[in-house]
Amino acid sequence: MNVIEEVVEILDLLYKHGWDERNGGNLSYIVTREEVSEVTNPDIVSRTFKYNCDMTDLIGKYFVITASGSYFKNMVKASEENLGILKVLDKNTLGLVWGYSSGAHPTSEAPTHLRCHIERLKVDKESRLVIHCHTTNIICMTHICPLDSKFFTETLWKMQTESIVVFPEGVAVLPWILCGGDLIGIETAKLMSEYRSVVWAQHGLFATGKSLDEVFGLIETIEKAAEIYMKICDKKIMQSISNDNLKEIAVAFNINYRKGIID
Repeated sequence: MNVIEEVVEILDLLYKHGWDERNGGNLSYIVTREEVSEVTNPDIVSRTFKYNCDMTDLIGKYFVITASGSYFKNMVKASEENLGILKVLDKNTLGLVWGYSSGAHPTSEAPTHLRCHIERLKVDKESRLVIHCHTTNIICMTHICPLDSKFFTETLWKMQTESIVVFPEGVAVLPWILCGGDLIGIETAKLMSEYRSVVWAQHGLFATGKSLDEVFGLIETIEKAAEIYMKICDKKIMQSISNDNLKEIAVAFNINYRKGIID
């Protein structure tokens, strides 16, 4: 299975989970020259795309990036139309080496993705992937809960035992900001220096990590915790996970969780 097939598999799963309706959501994935060579000639650039975004730290890297307006439901049957492999040519330019066969261009969130990659690579040199999706229950929570990172983190940790194990750094939360612009990208990237996942109020989730499996699993776990919350938030709670229980989990699994949430 080549890298495009691996990406398509995850994008199809995101669609089937209901987290990327229509053309909602996008993905960017750092791939090696060797991985690109299995798909196409990595040295032939057919088109270029300019951005008002300093990509100096990414020059020479290759990315798989979803196309603007691409429907995830079509990825399996039309991956070359809906995906592109791009190389960062200079501080402001991406070069297309494969894909976008119908004349498409990178997602409008590409600058946000690239800014997030830059910040994540500063704290984790193995970080490769950014996925944005419209996780239903996380969006629901942003309508009824304080838009506060501490509140979301503690609440999601206490919904299920595995939460603090999977995202010990917690989740960050941003208020509603117009998507596709520089401001939301800059604010999201700032938070990526401390978090692997950022909630966009009334919009969805940005999640990052080292591999397709890791990031998909992170999204699944956060959304599952949010689903549990939405199913019980209006019920009388008889028992729950306590702060002491969370600390016990952290000790048992040697988890270095974010301090100041349950301490």
